Amino acid sequence: MGAPGQSPLHAIPSTSGGAARLACAKLRAAGIPLAPLLSKAGLRAEQIDDTAARIEVRVQARILEIAAEQLNDDLFGFRMMQDFEFREIGLAYYIPSSSSTLADALRDAERYTRIVNDGIQLRIDLDQKTAIALDCAGVEPGSGAQQMEFWLFALVRMCRQLTDTRLAPRRFKVRHHRPAPPVEFRTFLGCDVEFASDANEIIFPGIVSSLPVVSADRHLHELLVKYADEALTGKAPARVTIRSRVEKAIAPLLPHGKARATAIARELGMSRRTLARALAAEGLTFSALLDQYRMELAKAYLTHGELTISQIAWLLGYREVSTFTHAFKRWTGTTPRQLRFKKPSCSSSAVRV
Repeated sequence: MGAPGQSPLHAIPSTSGGAARLACAKLRAAGIPLAPLLSKAGLRAEQIDDTAARIEVRVQARILEIAAEQLNDDLFGFRMMQDFEFREIGLAYYIPSSSSTLADALRDAERYTRIVNDGIQLRIDLDQKTAIALDCAGVEPGSGAQQMEFWLFALVRMCRQLTDTRLAPRRFKVRHHRPAPPVEFRTFLGCDVEFASDANEIIFPGIVSSLPVVSADRHLHELLVKYADEALTGKAPARVTIRSRVEKAIAPLLPHGKARATAIARELGMSRRTLARALAAEGLTFSALLDQYRMELAKAYLTHGELTISQIAWLLGYREVSTFTHAFKRWTGTTPRQLRFKKPSCSSSAVRV
């Protein structure tokens, strides 16, 4: 997976870390020492200070939860969103902001957000409504509420900023639970938040997708899209293999159990049959490629950080640890636990489920 000698850890969803760095700036402003808090998230202070360093998505989620706890602010992600400067995310903001209409801007966001956060998966539905669905790879369901609220409310704020209107969603849905709906949320949105829902989703009236973007600039947009497409491919050689395209499409869908041939084909703009033929031309099948991808990622997770085996199973798209264990033994001839026990740095106390 990837270039020769490259660690399979490159597949762990990561982010440019703007939200994590803003959270750390607020902790510093409050006089709270960062080093011991960052160590809880598996991060060092120099990684936060190096703005070019990427951060694992799950680590960023953990930092926001720690900041909320330290600052005694249960609405930390929501409040931090209001101070976030969209220009800090670079191309992923400038491209939508130079688009012609909100519909174009949302489609651009769907495609280019992964430049700054390859764990964020946006899905835009403009069929009789304007819907934005969001999932975050690498973060277990029920956790990372501060990060999810940060991104969802930021999307509403960005749509308002792009159109210079006070857009109000018809519905605003989140998967995580809150015991009581915060009044601040309704005041900001103009609608209630549906907690413990079946999706993380913002639904606007369909007509808003035709609203013009106030900063539209066709010539700038064309130039920026060219740069962004190069960034997405990592300035790869002219010939991009179907294998590499499939692997990139698998990554954000895997933790949610949606990395199926039909979904991957749709992501790549082809039919399932066309995908099968393209893979066959490279001597591959989708099931074999998915197995190999999961195996290499599983090995990386098992020898990296403090992820539990149950967390790893979820990240690989398995809802039961037993199913993951069976698959891993089929791939490697050993179990995940046995692989960890073989590592000199792993003791029995480090193996948690």
